[in-house]
Amino acid sequence: MLLTCLVLWRSGADSTARAGGADPPSDPTAISFERDVRPILKEHCFHCHGEEPRLKSGLDLRFVRTMLDGGLTGEAIVPGDRDGSFLWHRIDADEMPPGDAKLSSDQKATIAAWIDAGAPILRPEPDEIPPPGEMVLTQEDAGFWSFQPIRRPEVPRIDGDDAPLVRTPIDAFLLDRLQAEGLSFGPEADRATFIRRASMDLLGLPPTPEEVAAFLADDQPDAVERLIDRLLESPHYGERWARHWMDVAGYADSDGYTLADPVRPWAYRYRDYLIRAFNADRPWDELIVEQLAGDELVAPPYEQLGPEDLDRLIATGFLRMAPDGTADREVDPVVARNDAVAETIKVVSTAFLGLTVGCAQCHSHRYDPISHEDYFAFRALFEPALDVSDWKLPNARLISLWTDADREQAKLAAEALAQVNKERAAAINDLVNRTLEEELEAAPEELRQPLREARDLKPSDRSEEQVELLRTYPRVLVTPGNVSLYDAKAYNEITGEFAKRTAAVEPKRPPDNYVHALTEVPGKVPTTHLFLRGDPNQPAEAVDPGELTILTVATGSPDIPIDDPDLPTTGRRLAYARHLTGGEHPLVARVLVNRAWMHHFGRGLVASTGDFGFLGDRPSHPKLLDWLADDFMQEGWTLKRLHRLIMTSTAYRQASTRRPDLDAIDPENVLLGRQNVRRLEAETVRDAILAAAGTLNPEPFGPPVPVAPDEAGRIIVGKDNRDSAGRPSKADQSLGDAALRRTLYVQIRRTMPLGLTESFDPPDLSPSCPQRDSSTVAPQSLMLMNNPFVLEQSEAMADRVIASAGDAPEARVRLAWQLAFARSPDAEQVAGALDYLDRQRATLADQLKSEDDAETEADPDRLALASFCHALLCSNGFLYVD
Repeated sequence: MLLTCLVLWRSGADSTARAGGADPPSDPTAISFERDVRPILKEHCFHCHGEEPRLKSGLDLRFVRTMLDGGLTGEAIVPGDRDGSFLWHRIDADEMPPGDAKLSSDQKATIAAWIDAGAPILRPEPDEIPPPGEMVLTQEDAGFWSFQPIRRPEVPRIDGDDAPLVRTPIDAFLLDRLQAEGLSFGPEADRATFIRRASMDLLGLPPTPEEVAAFLADDQPDAVERLIDRLLESPHYGERWARHWMDVAGYADSDGYTLADPVRPWAYRYRDYLIRAFNADRPWDELIVEQLAGDELVAPPYEQLGPEDLDRLIATGFLRMAPDGTADREVDPVVARNDAVAETIKVVSTAFLGLTVGCAQCHSHRYDPISHEDYFAFRALFEPALDVSDWKLPNARLISLWTDADREQAKLAAEALAQVNKERAAAINDLVNRTLEEELEAAPEELRQPLREARDLKPSDRSEEQVELLRTYPRVLVTPGNVSLYDAKAYNEITGEFAKRTAAVEPKRPPDNYVHALTEVPGKVPTTHLFLRGDPNQPAEAVDPGELTILTVATGSPDIPIDDPDLPTTGRRLAYARHLTGGEHPLVARVLVNRAWMHHFGRGLVASTGDFGFLGDRPSHPKLLDWLADDFMQEGWTLKRLHRLIMTSTAYRQASTRRPDLDAIDPENVLLGRQNVRRLEAETVRDAILAAAGTLNPEPFGPPVPVAPDEAGRIIVGKDNRDSAGRPSKADQSLGDAALRRTLYVQIRRTMPLGLTESFDPPDLSPSCPQRDSSTVAPQSLMLMNNPFVLEQSEAMADRVIASAGDAPEARVRLAWQLAFARSPDAEQVAGALDYLDRQRATLADQLKSEDDAETEADPDRLALASFCHALLCSNGFLYVD
């Protein structure tokens, strides 16, 4: 078994800490092997020269000592002399590394400067060099910020004029950094801006004009706190924040992987579980355990389940969200199975660790200290449930929720249906026999028996004479399949009668009811093998389940069983989930609070929310991140409390207005001297349009509303009316009010993204989306201007305004403005809107007069208002939150 060594390099065969024999650099910024050169070689060279059991050219580049020892061509470096160093010549000539990926000019310059400086190292190298194939962890690896234990820092003390700005500890940490730059917070956002911001953040829906008016009139000092509490109690809160986690989980209502993209009809239960969990403010330590190992908390067989146990099984749908092509007979089953496991590992590791563990699938991670063996130890946590040697197809993983009564009822219904089918077959056979006799009567008497005998034989058993006889009298070949051609009336009477009887029996069968879950086979404990270069056809040594080695340096290794004797399952995932939520893990709480922060400020304290590794961004406020992570755990892992903490802070309440003094020092607003302007996400754009139009159907939960291509090939919310060749027909695709439900409830097909949302950066489900892009491109405007759904909702919004505001044009303008922007227009805006309506009304009236249809009942006033509403829905004021 390969091992990963933590080498602290505190002792070595040489008493010096510099390859050239001098003292180590006293300047902490001076160039060194460990800090500057080793990461470059690890990225480009270690996979051939150190991290594989067999060294290319006999050269090990993991240590300066082994470079000096050299390989088949002699020593690799000559300290102080780049021109005399074979390694430099190969790098400078772009001969190493081989292939297309070459070192950048900056990387080359670093290596050249390091050799010329005498190849300095920070500390003595170990007495015994680990053999090739063993990844080495250095002090730099172990000391990386995200691998350190979470320690609660002291809250900074803010004195002077800024002291009253400290509403929560968040403000103190942010002000401490701002003051160091001679800055402070910006002005507070006005109340209309704040309620729209808060409502969009927590509900994903704009506030109603009545809600805005009530908040503006609330002069109590705790108005903001009560507003946030009210929003958090809304059932729409769970819908909004479940959608965020569905990105991370890679939620989809289809398997993906191939263009066939089979539907997952029961995946929606996981979505509904999340909504209920967020609304109930379930602690996240519990949710993590349930999503990773809920089945291990429920005793099999999974029957007669209570609500709590049912939710635990549903929660494991998290581990079933990755693309899964194993049901497709056209793909290589070995590849498809291993891909499904690999994609699941990517989902889990980015969701809870914020690390790109999947990069170590074929070789040790080129940037982060994650070995190839680490990857398979991590995989071993899940392999008892995702056993590639005894794979379950997606439908075989479904768990029926039928009760004993349901099963008995289904049995009786099946027996009744079987009896109906038996009697139907008998009736049709009687018709066949009667028809046969009639056809035989038409043949000469001496041929009737030979014809009967020839007909009753299998075609392969008939003699040439019999074949010829039947060719002469083919009508005796009457069968249940063709008897309708002989006597259509009698056949239709039989089938019609039995169709009624079948229709009467089928409803007696309980409807199917399944859970899309992940479970283990009791008593089966597969062995995980490391795959050479990630190839499943090249299994190597066995690997035990475990945590990533680098994450055990500070907190110790968790006790992960091979097979827990006290559980019907192996207990691996359960032990690991409890390790993650035990309060000592360096990553989980940091990753979770950072994501919540991102959704409130548009950018995480760690900007790369899915990558806390070496290539990820460093935290802008590391002490604040650790304080939040520790507070989150200490106060019960509750997300709603975290919302309150963030949203009641002065930092969150700031206006988004840019300031010259802030832009001069912090143009990207990393220090948060103002709030950020954020664009609505794809789903929220559609939901906000429906809310403004007053057509939003608030029905929660249940199977997804289907999507399908329309005649133009656009993916819409509607019935699939394609024929057997996949061509859309002109059949009605309408779903009525169901088509107006929140986008959360619209089917997510990996191969058919909803056309309305596709321009607004929907989540990339390959396999999951830890962080969405937010682009501003021309197709977004074109889609909003021309999309039939947006045009229909603009008319519905106009009808809503007319019904509520009456005939007065100014009242209509004010209400439409409030519905779109959650604020009242000023006098100039009203005047401009009225002028627009007048001009549109006149133009439309002229157009209607010129139309051939003299009996048209189109109302120019209504059409002008619809055009105005359309303009509002297409505006930046609607698409962005200040």
